[in-house]
Amino acid sequence: MSPRISVVVPVKDDAIELEACLRALARQTRRPHEVIVVDNGSTDASRAVAERHGARVIAEPSPGIPAAAGAGYDAAEGELIARLDADCRPPATWLADLEEALRTADAVTGPGLLRGRGLALSRAYDLAYLLACGLALGHAPLFGSNLGMRRSAWLAVRRGAHRADPLLHDDLDLSFHLGARFRVRRHRHLALSISGRPFDDAAAFRWRLRRGWRTVLLHWPEHFPPVRASARAIQAVRGGRSRRSRS
Repeated sequence: MSPRISVVVPVKDDAIELEACLRALARQTRRPHEVIVVDNGSTDASRAVAERHGARVIAEPSPGIPAAAGAGYDAAEGELIARLDADCRPPATWLADLEEALRTADAVTGPGLLRGRGLALSRAYDLAYLLACGLALGHAPLFGSNLGMRRSAWLAVRRGAHRADPLLHDDLDLSFHLGARFRVRRHRHLALSISGRPFDDAAAFRWRLRRGWRTVLLHWPEHFPPVRASARAIQAVRGGRSRRSRS
């Protein structure tokens, strides 16, 4: 029996983009069990758009993507959870590819291709994100606009997730929590298109970078890669000794 897939889409005042996103989800070759749209205080037609497309709408009054995404994950009924943003356009095989990738991992992610910005800028943006966050984590970072994870993995880390701070990058925070205990994998073929809006405003883009650094500092030094690697090595040794003592 195939696992159920819940798709989580946080949104705030993005009805036009949400419309296109939900249309793309309706064309998936692998049908989801449910699409959950988390309304984070929209004043436009976002909720009406979601309801018209048959999505399950939940309201999250606490501001910020960390709170909205977390609420969606909590509400998910499926054994697998897929996450994207309202401005995303997933290809028709996106959910099928996520499901296949999650057969050998606990969380998976792929790149976002910037619409209307050219392939060179998309690759540069993706590489910069991968390198900067990968160095901070010690493993591949999850990209919030394009990720999948096992519900069991989320349930194991949900209490530690930082939801109350709207200035954090929720995907980077989730990467720190999951990467410490679970298998996180990145696949280039899991690409989807995203809006190029981050590059429309230089000040807003700089603010995104500061939010990323804020998220990293929240987890360092406890989750500094060498510290985490040492902890994993100790756990592996202890686990080996425990198994030998029982044999």
